[in-house]
Amino acid sequence: MNKRAKRLVLKTKKQVFGEMMGNNPSLFQGEGFEFAELREYIYGDDVRKIDWKTTAKLSKPYVKIYHEERELNVTVCTMLNGSSYFGIKRPKSETMAELVGILGFSAVKNGDLFSHLLYADRLYNYSKPSKKFFSVTQELERCLLFDPLGLKGDFAGWCDTIYKRVAKRSLLFLISDFIGDIDLKLLSKKHDLFCIIVRDRFEEKPENLGYLRLVDMEGEGSMEGDMGESLMKEYRKAIKANDKKLYEQFRENAIRYAKIYTDEDPFIKLSKRMR
Repeated sequence: MNKRAKRLVLKTKKQVFGEMMGNNPSLFQGEGFEFAELREYIYGDDVRKIDWKTTAKLSKPYVKIYHEERELNVTVCTMLNGSSYFGIKRPKSETMAELVGILGFSAVKNGDLFSHLLYADRLYNYSKPSKKFFSVTQELERCLLFDPLGLKGDFAGWCDTIYKRVAKRSLLFLISDFIGDIDLKLLSKKHDLFCIIVRDRFEEKPENLGYLRLVDMEGEGSMEGDMGESLMKEYRKAIKANDKKLYEQFRENAIRYAKIYTDEDPFIKLSKRMR
């Protein structure tokens, strides 16, 4: 196994299963109850559980009994396009790989099914649902070794692929920097969405860079010139407009989200947001 991958696997596993955090509830819980049987009403039963149709037919009060349904389908969908290669302290792609490990090990710990979908300009991998540690380790390493340079992010294709490939209702984690147009309305109707925005602080608030040459990480093009304050001001304005549109979409479709910067601890930040 790659050394960086091994380090991240040990780190995320320790955080999820460690002594201090291991006794805490999982990051996510079961999503409802499964019908088990009908039985006659017993004094003290919750009247809200009375099945009135059966009661009317048999002339005796009957209640519905449920089993707690804890198993979730946890699907992590990672967008590793060219822009994910950027990062001052470490690339965004490494933070994304760490998040895959955290979410994967949390799912396994909770006895849930974990699967991972890797996308950029097209689908590169979609793992089968699993409850095994090896599956999480494999997907973390796959993300870490993936080369995103030159790959243009296709958000429309990403959402369409997820909608078609993930058939069963799932707890869906979308990991990306979310820079670009994306429509999550259809996905939010089918799945329970949690979006994780991974950014570098310099990416949102760049300083006056002066004269330099820049390379497009999603293509083969480049440009050079004076990256002065006026240009940086326009850039920051564009980022704010992108995020405003994104947050409005989250609110309209009741989508939960968290923003994690590359200099933050993903586990701590995610734990606070999800609880």
